[in-house]
Amino acid sequence: MATNTNSSTVFRHTVCANTIPGWSYSGTVWYGSSNPINSLPGDDGHGIKTMRSSVKRPPTPDADEEEKDREPTLQEIINIKLIESGEKERLKELLRERLVECGWKDEMKALCRAFARKRGRNNVTVDDLVHVITPKGRASIPDSVKAELLQRIRSFLASTAL
Repeated sequence: MATNTNSSTVFRHTVCANTIPGWSYSGTVWYGSSNPINSLPGDDGHGIKTMRSSVKRPPTPDADEEEKDREPTLQEIINIKLIESGEKERLKELLRERLVECGWKDEMKALCRAFARKRGRNNVTVDDLVHVITPKGRASIPDSVKAELLQRIRSFLASTAL
């Protein structure tokens, strides 16, 4: 929309942006009319004016008292100990090595390629691959690899005496 204000053209553009989940901005931006005589009320002197009609902000989250007071679960305690000691990274590296050695990684690559060929390269997203391949990948991890990892975790737990 263009309006004529004292021989100066002003362009109005309505802006509505919802780029941050839970946040909303809706307003009008005015362009033009940098002459102070023809300026719109609240103009910044450069011919650009922003009028906010509404800003919706999510409420500030209150920390639940229950969350603060609850004890960490055994799983959370073990995870913390694994991370602090660096054992979690060592276990992940061992898992990667074993999966490459047994051919599991190549098998998963082949499944992904076959899925992409079947659907067409331009019709496949990472989310599609994860959704289809993850269950097959988890089910096809060799029992020997699972047993070795479990034994390493048990040894770690015995040595830390939780």
